[in-house]
Amino acid sequence: MTWLADYNLPFTIALGLMLVLAVLQILGVGDLFDADAAPDAELAGNLDPASAAGLGGAVTTLLGIGRVPFFVWLVAFLFLFAGIGFGIQGMADGLLGAPLDPLLASVLALVATVPATAIAVRPLGRIMPQDETSAVGLDSLLGRRASISTGTSKRGSPARAKVHDRHGHAHHVMVEPHEDASEMLEGDEVLLVRREGQTFYGTAVSERRLAPAE
Repeated sequence: MTWLADYNLPFTIALGLMLVLAVLQILGVGDLFDADAAPDAELAGNLDPASAAGLGGAVTTLLGIGRVPFFVWLVAFLFLFAGIGFGIQGMADGLLGAPLDPLLASVLALVATVPATAIAVRPLGRIMPQDETSAVGLDSLLGRRASISTGTSKRGSPARAKVHDRHGHAHHVMVEPHEDASEMLEGDEVLLVRREGQTFYGTAVSERRLAPAE
């Protein structure tokens, strides 16, 4: 068997495309593709969380999309598709005396690659940095709860806050109070209600509890 044979052509193409994408990712070009996906993330973020989960949550969970940047997911998918495809053809050649039809082998490889990719990206998602706000659209963070992590948030003087997106990834954003006279201290939990540029505006989730009088 040879990788360049006709029966291995789909897997050879996938492997070659994977190598090209891997080089682009190393050069930083892949970040542009991930940025292009942001509008879709923003659209999903404007949906009710329950509706978003019903529409695409099951599919993205199955595919493993969202655990890592899409460009990284695609490289992993192509690598596994090629490897599984070559394996199927090698096994068929050994057991049947001849490789399978390329189309049939591609379908079998695709069926096996989908769950394999979802499993493979899980450890990658845990070790890759997730604090990049560009991983999802900024507007998708609206309506989520954040906690003031550094400083005091006043009107005209934002404080640093931590918020998790729908994938559970942490993001650090700058937050000002939505109400002019409001003030939010470190540790306060706020609801992000609107955004202007890179600055979010939030309201306190609950009134700050005062220490009991002695």
